[in-house]
Amino acid sequence: MHVFDNDIHLIELRPKKYKGTISQNWLVGEIPNGGYLIALLGNAMAMHSDKKTTPIVTANYISRCKPGDCEIHVECFAQSAQFNRYQAILYQEGKEKIRCWGTFANEKIECDIDKYETPVPQVAELQECVAIPEVPNFTLSSYVDIRLDPYSAGWMQGKLRDESIQKGWISFRQEREYDIPALLLMSDVIPPAVFVSLGLVAWVPTIELTINIRNMPQSKWLRFYTRTRFITCGMLETDGEMWDDNRLVSISRQIAQVRIQK
Repeated sequence: MHVFDNDIHLIELRPKKYKGTISQNWLVGEIPNGGYLIALLGNAMAMHSDKKTTPIVTANYISRCKPGDCEIHVECFAQSAQFNRYQAILYQEGKEKIRCWGTFANEKIECDIDKYETPVPQVAELQECVAIPEVPNFTLSSYVDIRLDPYSAGWMQGKLRDESIQKGWISFRQEREYDIPALLLMSDVIPPAVFVSLGLVAWVPTIELTINIRNMPQSKWLRFYTRTRFITCGMLETDGEMWDDNRLVSISRQIAQVRIQK
């Protein structure tokens, strides 16, 4: 079993309630990565849903999680011929930590229009990109391979840019097919775009994250492009795209705090 499958595995305790374990394999410092946590919640909703395509998943991160046991409660609050809508709540030690909403579409949903009004992001070839090394305190780096376009990689040597644009390629280190949980994970393991302009800030904790998966990729390597445009009063937004060749895989919007080292 792939390590990611083991780490999002859930046991149904009773209808609508699941038991899981937040793994130590997807940490940023000592804190579980938000993409991994939304993948756990997305997996619970996907297990519950008979509709499986183009999900929209939004998570509100209420309180910090830690490695260890958790419970996820899932409720379907609306159904139609095209869409199922769910709420999922992750609890640790009896306290609500994350509240999440998901919309899943019928596989027969109409896809008559396929029109992009923005071009595929220009990213350097994979062999020209800079690999993020495995770092002991960032355990997710042992399982996800991230290659940064040279444009975005300067922050690792203290060379900053005016714009907060992070772009490059991403893949599992141990090959695994992409599915809903995997794409939810990948959308939030990319280093924050603000690093490119401000450097390695102390922390960028997520407040809210929305991911819309449009297509399932076929390639191992996915192209990513994330950008932050506004940083005000300790808050920022990051808009993200992931692509499989010239085909859009997902779009995302993250609202986060930014905390500077002092």
